[in-house]
Amino acid sequence: MQRRKFISNTIKATSLISMTGYSALGMGNVNFLKKDLFFKISLAQWSFHNALRAGKMDNLDFAEKARSFNCEGLEYVNQFFMDKAKNKKYLSEMNNRASSEGVENVLIMIDREGQLADVDSNKRIQAINNHHKWIDAAHFLGCHSIRVNLGGGVDKNEATKAALDSLQQLSDYSKGSGINILVENHGGFSSDGLWLSNIMKNVDRENCGTLPDFGNFCTQKNIDRECIEEYDKYKGFAEILPFAKGISAKATAFDQMGNETTIDYVKMMKMVKDSGYTGFVGIEFSTARDSEEKGVQLTRDLLVRAASNL
Repeated sequence: MQRRKFISNTIKATSLISMTGYSALGMGNVNFLKKDLFFKISLAQWSFHNALRAGKMDNLDFAEKARSFNCEGLEYVNQFFMDKAKNKKYLSEMNNRASSEGVENVLIMIDREGQLADVDSNKRIQAINNHHKWIDAAHFLGCHSIRVNLGGGVDKNEATKAALDSLQQLSDYSKGSGINILVENHGGFSSDGLWLSNIMKNVDRENCGTLPDFGNFCTQKNIDRECIEEYDKYKGFAEILPFAKGISAKATAFDQMGNETTIDYVKMMKMVKDSGYTGFVGIEFSTARDSEEKGVQLTRDLLVRAASNL
């Protein structure tokens, strides 16, 4: 019945699209539906990585952009203010922008700070130390978490030991500031749901959890970065969901009915709801070709439409 209802609503939405364009699924409809949602919506800054990298959008404009899509939370990416982690004046302005727009700073996604599952202890210690400033920045911004990557592993057993050591050290460092250390399924061993769930079962830190992503379950890519081995996304998502302190709603392409072409959003959101999760779900549209504005809007509308039929 839920799926039939979803299909019926999707058909209605498609009719609106055909008559008036994508704007028919705009703010007014989302506001109407949001009253029954069991979660809050945040916007992942990566959704606008093309605009940010091209200089068409500035990191400080992110809060205003998120509010324009009616999002309640901000998920930053450290790449877009890489040299500002210790700049309190700059971070204060980020706080001011968020406050003026009435949005909440949720987390910072950390990249390019070293491999936390590297078997080389010297490299791993450096990576751990590199993350400390971002934990401090997240605390200053009022975020609840940082997202880290467990890259650098070659052998699964060795990567497990290294990952546990890194996560325990980071969790211990961040405990006093109330910042959670979240691992995303983000390639390599971390995209193996069983491997990552076992990490979580053994890390033994309350402030360490996961940021399950609807996509990102590719465990091996070729030289052209095309996925050649993929873990079942629904199985993997279910395995790491019990440890979630955030959710990332990935989307890359849509069909004419406004549905993501590779991910069943109803199935994903049903798992989220059944798990009892009620925190932020972050919109993360990722493409190199299509309009980021339109992609974020379509992802938001699909997320709301799918969840409203559960």
